[in-house]
Amino acid sequence: MSTISLQRRNQSVLVIGQLLSGVGVASGVAVGGILAGQLAGTTAASGFVQTAAALGAGLVAVPLANLAVRAGRRWALSTGFALGAVGAALVLLAAALGQFWLMAAGMMFFGSATAAGLQARYAAVDGAAPEKAGRAMAIVIWATTVGSVAGPNLSEPGRLMGLQLGLVPLAGPFVFSLVAFVTAALVIAVFFLTPPAFSDASTEPRQRVKTHGAWRALRLAAHNPRALFALAAVTGGHSIMVGVMVMTPVAMNAHGHTLEIIGIVISLHILGMYAASPVFGILVDKLGALPVVFIGCGIFLAAISLGAVVSDSSDPLLMSVALTMLGLGWSASLIGGSSLLTQSAPTELRVPLQGANDMMMNFGAAGMAALAGPVLALGGFFWVNMMALAVLIPVVVLGVRALRSAPDVK
Repeated sequence: MSTISLQRRNQSVLVIGQLLSGVGVASGVAVGGILAGQLAGTTAASGFVQTAAALGAGLVAVPLANLAVRAGRRWALSTGFALGAVGAALVLLAAALGQFWLMAAGMMFFGSATAAGLQARYAAVDGAAPEKAGRAMAIVIWATTVGSVAGPNLSEPGRLMGLQLGLVPLAGPFVFSLVAFVTAALVIAVFFLTPPAFSDASTEPRQRVKTHGAWRALRLAAHNPRALFALAAVTGGHSIMVGVMVMTPVAMNAHGHTLEIIGIVISLHILGMYAASPVFGILVDKLGALPVVFIGCGIFLAAISLGAVVSDSSDPLLMSVALTMLGLGWSASLIGGSSLLTQSAPTELRVPLQGANDMMMNFGAAGMAALAGPVLALGGFFWVNMMALAVLIPVVVLGVRALRSAPDVK
């Protein structure tokens, strides 16, 4: 099989895997908070399961990257989705037993599917021609759109299925998650083939896995302005997006907006996150990764500014614009930053550094989500946006430093 045919095959397999995992993640997340509140007996527990899922994704990111180095992307991705299936099964068991702590543990495993979905974007680049790497990554990210939109719409069918199976009704959607994750794991394990370019990079320095692990990769990246900016862009961009996004429904609800209006705003936000990803992938290939990250920073600044201005009224139309722009900023930062990281890292450090970056972005998101609640309670939605601005500023400073240190490489 030619390299081009292999890359196209793998991209198709990754797209199918992302569609399935997107459905699985969105199905569970859509009702996870409500189910957690019922099991714990308090609404305060609702946000904890999202934090648990983010922490789980962060904890498994580096081990999955190490597995990719030792055994290849196929086993790393399939293992991540399989662990997500274990998490969905634990949530179903928790619902049957009425144990919140077991659901929290299950959601940590559930986050493994998110980690695998994120690492799939790097798998899409392995073996791709350099001039098409941005588009290859963007198409796989774009595939998540369908799953993310379809997943929440399975909430009611899942509830009805839960009743038929004798489960707690809100546990029903996690059956869809379980099936989706198991299928995604099987699809990747059976049909994904390791590209020669990645095989060479991953098998040649097998003894380097210990000496060039994630922590050493991060230390070396700290001395590379371009790699450091890439790390900051992906981690900071994801943290900004999560911090503002999770508090938007709370802020709008406090202003009396209906769940239907809030749902439309969040749907537009998700559309902004994924639908435009092919555009940013093309821009990476045409302009270079570093300019695309700066475009993302500019979009973030506009979104944060608009969010701060409308914070007092929470106007649905302006909030829709702000949240859509927030999603677009995330997309540009993720695709541009991930591409820049891949370009900047030496071959033997590339996969460990990618895993470390995914760990950082998930931990950063968990921290911002936990901090955003008290900030909203104390100062309102305006200060949630100011918190996001405080994260954006150092990212831009590192970007200016990277821009001065070396020209961008396409």
